[in-house]
Amino acid sequence: MPELTIRPGNPDFLDLPWDIPLAEWEVDELIDLPKGISRHTVRFVAFDQGIYAIKELPAVPAKRDYDILRTLEPLAVPSVTAVGLVEGRSADPTEERSAALITQYVDFSFSYRELLQGAGFGTRRNQMLDAFANLLVELHLAGCFWGDCSLSNVLYRYDGPAIETIMVDGETASIHENLSRGKREEDLAIMELNVAGGMADIAARSGQDIDLADLALGEDISRRYEALWNELTTPVSVGPNERHQIDAQIDRLNNLGFTVDEIEVQPEDHRLTIRAKVVGRTYHHDRLRELTGIDALENQARQILSDVYYYQARHAEKKSAGKSVAAIRWRVAEFEPMITKLRQTEGVLDPLQAFCDVLHHRYLASQQAGADIGTKQAYESWLAEGRPGYKISR
Repeated sequence: MPELTIRPGNPDFLDLPWDIPLAEWEVDELIDLPKGISRHTVRFVAFDQGIYAIKELPAVPAKRDYDILRTLEPLAVPSVTAVGLVEGRSADPTEERSAALITQYVDFSFSYRELLQGAGFGTRRNQMLDAFANLLVELHLAGCFWGDCSLSNVLYRYDGPAIETIMVDGETASIHENLSRGKREEDLAIMELNVAGGMADIAARSGQDIDLADLALGEDISRRYEALWNELTTPVSVGPNERHQIDAQIDRLNNLGFTVDEIEVQPEDHRLTIRAKVVGRTYHHDRLRELTGIDALENQARQILSDVYYYQARHAEKKSAGKSVAAIRWRVAEFEPMITKLRQTEGVLDPLQAFCDVLHHRYLASQQAGADIGTKQAYESWLAEGRPGYKISR
């Protein structure tokens, strides 16, 4: 009899046929959803509590995958949420079907193949590479050595004007108190090799000459990684009359989206050496949730916060109740009515991302008109022009 470890708040999954291989399942809960390439069988099931991905794999990597994802979750590293582990499905723990990992399905996510359409895949290329580098930096800051970073081991989501990357497979990963430079470089080397292989595979499947494949994509990611890593971890030296630079450094890291957990200050030769400890790209997400209760992705939150602050500025004469009250007024007067409209708009799957698209369209249209056209008018214009937005280059 298989042994199930299930986190509270999810189905018990007891009625699923764990005694037979996942590929042979024929149950009512199964649903067909797009998925990327995986070395393991992956299927999706729907319950009242939500949609779940089930991945079949041997016992040891399944347990490691589950433990790694559980460890990363409180560290706010973008990774899928592990909700269950099924062990003992066969007598031989090395068999592919011996265990299964259950994770929450990531709404509105897609695979890298949906981005890599056409040579250079348009304006999304830089966004994807930056997002990929950001993910590796966040993992390494958390002490996580991935060991198998590849295009297919990542999910992607539109995040305001950017792209969010989400770690999927942790079966080769390990957690360290401090990740050495050697381990980081090893991870980057593995990533470069895997990414080159993925690009070569895409070229082969599309009948493209291998010489035209973007085999240097991984090297580009590594360069972006190194630039961001240095930006976040290089100590800053300031003079005794430059202590304001401490706040300036915190602001600079916050603007990158990273939350500063600690600032270490060391006196040295009449100067101060400042080293910041960052704990993930959640600064704007946390601030938006604190002000309004809205849960958004980091770059969505950054853009929505701009609208909150703009609303506060336009209603400055009513600010006696404080910024928090103004933020709630914004939610009632601006956000909720527009989200309701977007939920009712045909073709809109992700209302929060569509709200960001409308804000972006409002900015462009206001620039063209030479005056603020307002969110409601921007929404009507956005519809009339075919719902343009950040996904236009997809």
